[in-house]
Amino acid sequence: MDQRNASVLAALLLVGLTFGCGGGLSSNGGPGPTPAAPTAPAAPTALTAMAGNQQVTLTWTASSGATSYHVKRAATSGGLYTQVGAATVTSYTDAGLTNSTKYFYVVSALNTAGESANSSEASGTPALPAPAPSVPAVPTALAATAGNQQVSLSWTASSGATSYRVKRASASGGPYTQVGAPTTTSYTNTGLTNGTTYFYVVSALNATGESANSSQASATPAAVAAADVTITVNPTNTKPISPWIYGLNFYTGISGAPPHLTLDRAGGNRWTAYNWETNASNAGSDFLYENDTFLTSSTTPAEAVRSFVAADQSLGMASVMTVQLQGLVSGDESGPVSVTSPPDLTRFKQVIDKKSTITPAAFTDTPSPTDANVYMDEFLWSMDQKIPGIFGAGAPLPTFVSLDNEPELWNSTHLEVQGHNPVSSDNYIAKTITLTKALKDQFPNVMIFGPVHYGFEGIYNWQGELSATPDGTNWFPDKYLPAIKTASDAYGKPLVDVYDFHWYSEATDGSTRVTNLTGSTLTDAQVQAIVQSPRSLWDPTFTENSWITNAVLGEPIKLLPRLQAKINAEFPGTGISITEYENGGDNHIAGTIAQADNLGVFGSQKVFAATLWPLGTCPYILAGFRAFRGFDGATASFGDTSLAATSSKVQNVAVYASSDSTRPGRFVFVAINRSTSTQVTAINGVTLSGTASVYQMTASSAQGQNPIHPVLVQQIPASGSSLTITLPALSVSTIEVQ
Repeated sequence: MDQRNASVLAALLLVGLTFGCGGGLSSNGGPGPTPAAPTAPAAPTALTAMAGNQQVTLTWTASSGATSYHVKRAATSGGLYTQVGAATVTSYTDAGLTNSTKYFYVVSALNTAGESANSSEASGTPALPAPAPSVPAVPTALAATAGNQQVSLSWTASSGATSYRVKRASASGGPYTQVGAPTTTSYTNTGLTNGTTYFYVVSALNATGESANSSQASATPAAVAAADVTITVNPTNTKPISPWIYGLNFYTGISGAPPHLTLDRAGGNRWTAYNWETNASNAGSDFLYENDTFLTSSTTPAEAVRSFVAADQSLGMASVMTVQLQGLVSGDESGPVSVTSPPDLTRFKQVIDKKSTITPAAFTDTPSPTDANVYMDEFLWSMDQKIPGIFGAGAPLPTFVSLDNEPELWNSTHLEVQGHNPVSSDNYIAKTITLTKALKDQFPNVMIFGPVHYGFEGIYNWQGELSATPDGTNWFPDKYLPAIKTASDAYGKPLVDVYDFHWYSEATDGSTRVTNLTGSTLTDAQVQAIVQSPRSLWDPTFTENSWITNAVLGEPIKLLPRLQAKINAEFPGTGISITEYENGGDNHIAGTIAQADNLGVFGSQKVFAATLWPLGTCPYILAGFRAFRGFDGATASFGDTSLAATSSKVQNVAVYASSDSTRPGRFVFVAINRSTSTQVTAINGVTLSGTASVYQMTASSAQGQNPIHPVLVQQIPASGSSLTITLPALSVSTIEVQ
């Protein structure tokens, strides 16, 4: 085969092979596959909205196949959406918006095939940008306290400060040299020369810069002076401190109520005629003898009490509720009741202690509001249905039960139900026994407080009925306690667990009762009347100036030891509570001192429960709680065990000492200087180790504070069995050693 023919043959073979395997044609001889039609992109994901000043910037994740996006906005969540922009990238800024208005967005993706569904919604609220950080304010209230070769400084925190610079000079006005850089509002400058005066200023810092210097303070270190007062602590003579002494009446209604309190009471004249079935009540002479809806407009049975206890539980507090012992409760909410011929029985309903004595009907949480009777045992049953376990043994936040309120005064405060004749002591005791049996039949472990005296004369002679003598066993408790014990022994358990009374101090400055000394400016005599008045609760060496000591007793009141002695002799094991008290000084450091003193007395005298009744706006009185509860601005509190402490000059200084059963080696002291001069005070007798942190309240430190609270002024080493502290005039100092 010649060369030309060979080439032709090769070409023919190649064509044959190509067509033989189907190349260029389908296997059935038809055309090849058609390309797929384009589809719309998926909806964008991960849409986020970042608000700015009059604008919102949106970003999202790209959708595969998308060539552009539609941005849509609505004024409410869920639409209707209106397109406000189109983007070819995955971000968009919607400008020209109104600050503080919330906008809602979705985004869809597009290409030539169409538009996706909307993305998930995102929202943003435009706002003005935050102001640029500024240097902190100048520290204020710089105070310098001299010690032995040291000066302790404290000041008020500057907003925005992250640290401070402490600067010292040897002459007034400087030049100053930095000596410390604390992050807290106190600093102790040590290693100084006694007898030399040092001058200090403090500045505040943050990332932006440093403030100007504070006003100057100065102090002159000196060797420890001989103690003015010696406190002797006996760590082997201890008493448990009840957790329930740190209480208020109507906690949530008190402006500036301190945190970390433990007990709240719903009591007072308003509750004597409270009808739990309808929540109607009558405050008696406190307000027009009016049946009304003051406690709540709710018609849900017991709602006035349920809501009170529930609020306490949410705040971690126990409660005291009031049951009605007088015998009549409000039958309507129709306004003032005539007291021309009291009681007007058409306006009231009868209290029945035990429901089964009237009807075999079972307890119900929805009693008829139109029948004639209101049942007390059913009241407690209903409360336990609403908040189970509050009357049980070991309840972590128990509800205690108070037997009405100030019964000796019913014929004046509650003329509308009692009438003109007072309840006799015999009648009162009989009513107490009947009611308490009914309550304990239903809840054997409920703790009951009685008789809820209004004050001294109720305790002494039942408002003049009894022929009591100052040191005799013929006071009202001497009649009440044996009678309740006899009934309790027969019943098989105590019917009244806690002897309760009210104590609005009757002490005067010679003319004005301390509870009426409420101003911010007081004379020395008025201050001393207030700050000394708590001593009448316990001190056998103190005689206040009042009608009690001048016209009745002729000697110190020493009320708690007197009452405890009667309890020990006549009904051992009964506790003591003071569910209303106040000593004046609402707007003066004297009020802080008196209240702190009261709390110290309650712990050292083993009072079971106490609830302050503020007679007005009283920021200084409320500050007294902060010496014991949260004194560090957080949760640090007085210990749970009282250590006996005696003062060599109790008229000047009292110190209350505590240990902590959960933290061995931790001791907390509350030192009260009620004198008008500095008192160097030596606390002896308890072995200390660690650091003593001193928190103080004085008239000076309280200026400008809201709320008034202790200020950390000093931290010093503590070792051995003695600690010496200089107490400013008219001050409360909390000393924590750990």
